[in-house]
Amino acid sequence: MRDIPVGNGSLLVTFDEKYQIRDVYFPHVGQENHTEGFPFRFGVWADGEFSWIYSDDWKRKLCYLPETLVTDVELTNENLGVEIVCNDTVASHENIFLRRVRVRNLRDTERKIRVFLHHDFRIYENKIGDTAFYDPESSALIHYKKHRYFLINTAPHFDVFSTGRKAFGAQEGTWRDAEDGILSGGAITEGSVDSTVGVYLYLNAHGEQEFYYWICAGTSHDEVIKLNRHVHEQTPQTYLNYTENYWRVWVNKNDMDFADLSAEIVALFKRSLLIIRTQVDNDGAILAANDSDVTERATDHYSYLWTRDGAFVANALDLAGYPFLTRKFFELCAKIIHDDGYFTQKYNSDGTVASGWHAAWDVWGQKKLVPIQEDETALVIWALWEHYDKFREIEFVRKFYRSLIIKAADFMVSFRHEAMRLPAPSWNLWEDRRGIHTFTCSTVVGGLRAAANFARLFGETERAESYETAAAEIVSAMREHLYSNELKRFLRSLHFHGDDFYEPDATVDASIFAAFYFGAFSPDDEMVENSMRAVEETLRVKGDIGGISRFEMDGYMRSEDLPGNAWFICTLWLADYYIARAETKKDLRKVLEILDWTTKRAQPSGVLAEQVHPTTGEPISVSPLTWSHSTFVATTMNYLRKLSLISEKS
Repeated sequence: MRDIPVGNGSLLVTFDEKYQIRDVYFPHVGQENHTEGFPFRFGVWADGEFSWIYSDDWKRKLCYLPETLVTDVELTNENLGVEIVCNDTVASHENIFLRRVRVRNLRDTERKIRVFLHHDFRIYENKIGDTAFYDPESSALIHYKKHRYFLINTAPHFDVFSTGRKAFGAQEGTWRDAEDGILSGGAITEGSVDSTVGVYLYLNAHGEQEFYYWICAGTSHDEVIKLNRHVHEQTPQTYLNYTENYWRVWVNKNDMDFADLSAEIVALFKRSLLIIRTQVDNDGAILAANDSDVTERATDHYSYLWTRDGAFVANALDLAGYPFLTRKFFELCAKIIHDDGYFTQKYNSDGTVASGWHAAWDVWGQKKLVPIQEDETALVIWALWEHYDKFREIEFVRKFYRSLIIKAADFMVSFRHEAMRLPAPSWNLWEDRRGIHTFTCSTVVGGLRAAANFARLFGETERAESYETAAAEIVSAMREHLYSNELKRFLRSLHFHGDDFYEPDATVDASIFAAFYFGAFSPDDEMVENSMRAVEETLRVKGDIGGISRFEMDGYMRSEDLPGNAWFICTLWLADYYIARAETKKDLRKVLEILDWTTKRAQPSGVLAEQVHPTTGEPISVSPLTWSHSTFVATTMNYLRKLSLISEKS
């Protein structure tokens, strides 16, 4: 779990629940991770005793300063008689991680206290061939390999330092050397290396002192030297003040009326916007999550752009009034779309195709497959129209009309099951089955209608009609093939075995909310009502925790023998249904209950995970999940918009 990420779109630093730095991404969010998830340790020596802050001796409170991307961390160790308050941030416009450390002596006597900060860089995501050395030019420690440099410094200047070997034979690292309160390492080490610096403090009884610590990231020695000089010239506190003020202005850029929303909901709304920003790369990629712990169980991670997640996040940012971020996303999509008009499973932050598991070859049928989740293609076009419809900047969308919109729409028209006229089989949004899915079909309807709107915008009436016709055919076919008159609800999918044989999948799945959300069916259509009632009744997590699970007997990260964990996005989708159906303010009470439920299930820092344990409420899987935060933002905006409409009518 990652409780308090800080970043600026090119440098992202994440912490685990014990306040250890665990991920350092540079020069892209999500790419490359120069720690491989290994911890940077933080330790304290006092009166001959030593303790790392990850130990159970410490009480920790990990939060942010309100409305900022500056952390507010409290660490207390009664056994050592020490209290530490830390504020961490990444400078808003420079690649500098900065920390203020305030140490307080809890005892009645003068004391010598030593703080040790350890660095386990694995540059370019491996430990081979790194160098750590003391640089007299900057009076700092530097780790480097090829085009990646990380400079470490403090003010006042650190008293001791050590570089050494780590994870090699019996050598664990310089952090072990710190545990006696003394560092005795060398000035330079190459290979598998780490480093530690020590800051000595002399505190009066109940006195306190502070120091500053920073890491500059760059692509050359000269670059990190200049950044280090900037910190000294501007002073670390000035950098902290500027960054704190910048993010407070950023998150309050729009003069919003939050109506009857509680202070807690408003705070999580703003926190969600800030968390989302840390997960968006400056070149446009919107990362699903940056939590390297997942690699321990999956040998891969979530630090990728899924264009489906990206489209949902972009739409939420647009609704909240942050189009300057989403334009970069759409520009990237226009660059990476396949020549045949679709998006592959996922992408790296730099736009290259990422790892995937969707086969392009049917080994039994001996034929080519299109290895996609078609909703990822449809949702980009849907989100782009929503963007245009809100901001009306035709010059922006004009450059994507041929290269992105028409290319994707023509693919969606052609990629259909010949007999049923539904979208052809592809992978579903959960990536666990191949078939024709209610969710996918609904998004394709939304995408084709968006493309038709663009075609009319640019005066291509015949093209618009062809897209509208295809969308209408899909809606008609959904009524015939994806709605069960026997069960009186939408099927999850037609589950295909090859391309010739399929069977209905009647599993209740929260994703069937898409049938109304993207406009395929009206929210008051009896088919939608029946289906959403099934979601509410079947997928609601029993007990005090509550929430909505993904689908019946969900096996992913499943807790014990329970039917499934609560997912933030699925729970908020139910709120969106209530919003769509609401005619009076009273009808919106259930929405407020879900928004309030979400605030109560967030971490103390405001971070939302992917899932929540159904009996303990603890976060499960990756944290933060960008999609969780964006859905909270979108649902909140949908609520405020509907409340305004109801108020105007009354």
